Amino acid sequence: MAEITISLPDGSERSLADGATATTLAESIGSRLAKAAVAAVVNGDEVDLGRPLPAGARVAIITGDSEEGRHVLRHSTAHVLAQAVTQLFPGAKFSIGPAIADGFYYDFELPGGRTFLEADLVAIEARMREIIKADQPFVRSELPAADALRVFADQPYKCEIIERVSSGAADNEDVSEVGSDETISVYRNTPEFVDLCRGPHVPSTGRLGHFKLMKVAGAYWRGNEKGPMLQRIYGTAWESKAAMEEHLHRLEEAEKRDHRKLATELDLLSFPSQLGGGLAVWHPKGGIARKVMEDYSRDRHINGGYQFVFTPHLANANLFNQSGHLDFYKDGMYPPMEMDNGTYYPKPMNCPMHCLIFDSRQRSYRELPLRLFELGTVYRYERAGTLHGLMRIRGFTQDDSHIFCTEDQLQDEIASLLDFVMSVLRAFGFTEFTANLSTKDPLKYVGGDDMWSRATEALQLALDKYGLPHKIKEGDAAFYGPKIDIDVKDAIGRTWQLSTIQCDFALPERFNLEYIGADNARHRPIMLHRALFGSIERFFGVLIEHYAGAFPTWMSPVQARVLPVAEAHQAYADEVAKRLQAEGFRVDVAEANDQLGKRIRAAKMEKIPYVLVVGDDDVAGSTLGVNPRGGEVHRGVALEAFIASLHAEIAEQLAAGN
Repeated sequence: MAEITISLPDGSERSLADGATATTLAESIGSRLAKAAVAAVVNGDEVDLGRPLPAGARVAIITGDSEEGRHVLRHSTAHVLAQAVTQLFPGAKFSIGPAIADGFYYDFELPGGRTFLEADLVAIEARMREIIKADQPFVRSELPAADALRVFADQPYKCEIIERVSSGAADNEDVSEVGSDETISVYRNTPEFVDLCRGPHVPSTGRLGHFKLMKVAGAYWRGNEKGPMLQRIYGTAWESKAAMEEHLHRLEEAEKRDHRKLATELDLLSFPSQLGGGLAVWHPKGGIARKVMEDYSRDRHINGGYQFVFTPHLANANLFNQSGHLDFYKDGMYPPMEMDNGTYYPKPMNCPMHCLIFDSRQRSYRELPLRLFELGTVYRYERAGTLHGLMRIRGFTQDDSHIFCTEDQLQDEIASLLDFVMSVLRAFGFTEFTANLSTKDPLKYVGGDDMWSRATEALQLALDKYGLPHKIKEGDAAFYGPKIDIDVKDAIGRTWQLSTIQCDFALPERFNLEYIGADNARHRPIMLHRALFGSIERFFGVLIEHYAGAFPTWMSPVQARVLPVAEAHQAYADEVAKRLQAEGFRVDVAEANDQLGKRIRAAKMEKIPYVLVVGDDDVAGSTLGVNPRGGEVHRGVALEAFIASLHAEIAEQLAAGN
């Protein structure tokens, strides 16, 4: 029998019979791998396990516990969802059903305008389990577009996708659905059910089973508000029962930590309907927490050699024409305001105005790197359906920095920026970081190849030097230069993308920015964009959820509350509060006009770090009863000793950022 040779990720080679599949390969390596396998990567392309392997192929087995494997499991489960819905609701139209972070969804249109009920999800999930138990094979085939249109003649959304692909008008959504080849790929579970898909899928439905349908939501077809409104069923799917239970537990924790709920309970901020969607007002306690964040940021920037600038909230349209925002970002901007002296826009970015500051006079190489910093409020139009508390908002403030430097300074400046970013994030309690390095899109970029290479290498070297785990996102850079996105992991294991470091060749060119070099010639600076928090609002929302509202002492709106046991102890309680306030601590007093236990519970509900109870012995001995959040009560603590310990605790918390 003829044999083929394939190579494995470790560089080793293996001989297999001609016609062998990835399943055959996995079985030849070991039974555990064969059991865990869900798909394969062959010469860089993800394929079904049952696809015959070509001679000389480079092959990697995808297992269900990898991100790629979970994607296959989730997309396969989405197909089973569509099959179940079309069986239970004859005449249902189905559109797209991709895998997403932690799960999947599928969009449907039910006959007669019927809507899904809660009981329907139970029935759909039960039918899905029947399909899984039947162990139906996923069978791939490829059809000419004309044949595919006949197969899906009663499914208008599928036909629209096929027509777009066959006409060359496909977008990324279409390509993910069927691929971009001349033929249309489809998968059948049974003769009755067929779906468009580029694949891969698990070999059969029996490989699935650890899933749960979560909710129903509305979704416009293609995100077009003028298009049909469909119903989207969301679900989650995992490689094991344990992994799914862990995820569901994390969702429960996330619900408890929802920053919108906690912001209300802790009286931090609100979103009044009279104000309009996506706009927040900060209450006094939230305002204090925000001031602490901003003051810390200001201090760190002063120590980091930054210069403070301030820019207006709107600008003439000519500025945004020059910067390119009206070409590349107009959909994210608010409508123009026609004034007697021109057209104006609320600013979506601070960077064009920082370019004007650089260009306000002739610059010398001796001034570089020039680091400008602003807590600048910007306004971006977000669709109503995408708004989500502080996480997706229409008016927000960025801790925005723009650094103008020479090519020779680029690598050192990026390394310094990365160190700066990480140290500040540590001060706010984050300890686990990952990053993505986005490289040039070969079809959409400005600047020379040499400049891109130097900038990308500088970003790469900074990541390597710092030892920060990262992935390369090929071709994902903005048109103006490569970038680093830094993600943090929160207390319940969720990942948040926060800080960004971007190299920009476009704006210095558009604004004709120049400096005089040591050779007395004119040179173009490189511009680095750096938003550390991303935005004050979103970062605060992440912090609320990370800490479940129980902020570390250094940034808590109220750091201690003094409770007199009775009215006779009120004067001493006021003295204690004044003494602590004189030391710079944020302290208030809960007067003895209610039961002590009730006042203690109220302080605990507000998640105040320290509740200080004072009675007869404390008045006599200048002491306190210290009731720390989450700790044991200590009685008879000397006031000065408590002050010293509080200073030490805050210093230790802030030291994490140094």
